[in-house]
Amino acid sequence: MKIYNTLTNTKEEFKPITPGQVTMYVCGPTVYNYIHIGNARSVIAFDTIRRYLEFRGFKVNFVSNFTDVDDKMIAEAKAENVTVPELAQRYIKAYREDIAALNVEPATLNPRATHEITAIIAFVKKLIANGYAYESDGDVYFHTRKFKHYGALSSQNIAELEEGASEHVNEEEQKRKEDPIDFALWKKQKEPDEIAWGSPWGKGRPGWHIECSVMATKYLGETIDIHGGGQDLEFPHHENEIAQSEAANGKTFVHYWMHNGFVTVGADAEKMSKSLHNFVTVHDLLKEVDPQVLRFFMASVQYRRQINYATDNLKQAQIILQRFKNTLNNLEYRLKDGSTSKKSEILVNKIQDTQHKFISAMDDDFNVQNALTAIYDLLPEINANINAENADKDALNHSAELLTKWLTIFGIDVQKLINVNNKSDDTKVQELIKKREEARKNKDWAQSDALRDELKQMGITVEDTPQGTRWLRE
Repeated sequence: MKIYNTLTNTKEEFKPITPGQVTMYVCGPTVYNYIHIGNARSVIAFDTIRRYLEFRGFKVNFVSNFTDVDDKMIAEAKAENVTVPELAQRYIKAYREDIAALNVEPATLNPRATHEITAIIAFVKKLIANGYAYESDGDVYFHTRKFKHYGALSSQNIAELEEGASEHVNEEEQKRKEDPIDFALWKKQKEPDEIAWGSPWGKGRPGWHIECSVMATKYLGETIDIHGGGQDLEFPHHENEIAQSEAANGKTFVHYWMHNGFVTVGADAEKMSKSLHNFVTVHDLLKEVDPQVLRFFMASVQYRRQINYATDNLKQAQIILQRFKNTLNNLEYRLKDGSTSKKSEILVNKIQDTQHKFISAMDDDFNVQNALTAIYDLLPEINANINAENADKDALNHSAELLTKWLTIFGIDVQKLINVNNKSDDTKVQELIKKREEARKNKDWAQSDALRDELKQMGITVEDTPQGTRWLRE
């Protein structure tokens, strides 16, 4: 298995620290609003990656945090006249509901920054003791220039960073910093009513970057296998995480850095973000779009590639998902009948070939497009065997099992997806189906078509198969 490592800009053979186990940290949301689908991209991408690792037999310890205190949260809480913890609780609840609708596996742990204040203070004290941080008028800053490898992840040049930082640091902050490129580890309380905690440097709160360093190392270890997040986090967030963590512990922080591509909108492929006001929240979108379709749309693009959010692209995902659904429905229907079975070497070989292609594609930096193409190419052979007089029941059963496993990796709940007639109490539908069968037997095609139209108006699709009439809810 190979993973593209952002730190080295190459695909590398994946070798976890502990054989058979993976430690994985993914930056979670700042909970001051509903997540938009740009945020959901990261959640879905790394959930898909996690599911595939589990499919391959790894035990994954998956940690994703909540940033529940920062400047944005303080400003939003003030605007809404609520406390920061109240704001956080509301949007953590909303986040959990949204990702559950998208069938995202719960993390092993979701630590919260405000629950880790003691550990954060201890981490900052360690950085000061190691000579990598200093206190200035109640703030604590990281000595960026002292960390020799700063800029390696994002290919940033220190001279350029200094010029850029000088333009963005105000006069008051400049007085407190020893160097414009130094960044905050601890921020002193600005207003008497601002949320804050006691510390050796006075009342204040943690900086954004230090939270993830502390939570990742506390719950996964000083060196972890995989750290993930959006491309926009490469700098400064992940760059700062590396500096802090390795300065404190003297060890490599992360072996494989993984970053997902943006979600773009419009003809100009503009990045979706709250700051640009061009976003669509998952909360609102799920009122209009089938969660399974949205999940499949997001999961069916390789994680490093951009996704263009457009209605046509959603519709295309829906069409493909419908074809998988139809095959699964056909499989379930045929496997229930009592007809005889005959071995199909063609189908058996095609299944084996598909499994090989699927794993080869996913082992190549989680190339989901090639993996899905391999599965999609299997469907005609499955359907041909389903419609054969003597279908290979063993091979079809194996097909159903594998399709379920493969689609589950992409977050599709197959039991919700398939919709075979199994409601014995739906007497109205059964009566119309029986009347239509009688009309067909009597070659009364006009009556048969009229009954089909009536069923369609009820949301029922009728299919005439060699094994008899079957119906599906649309």
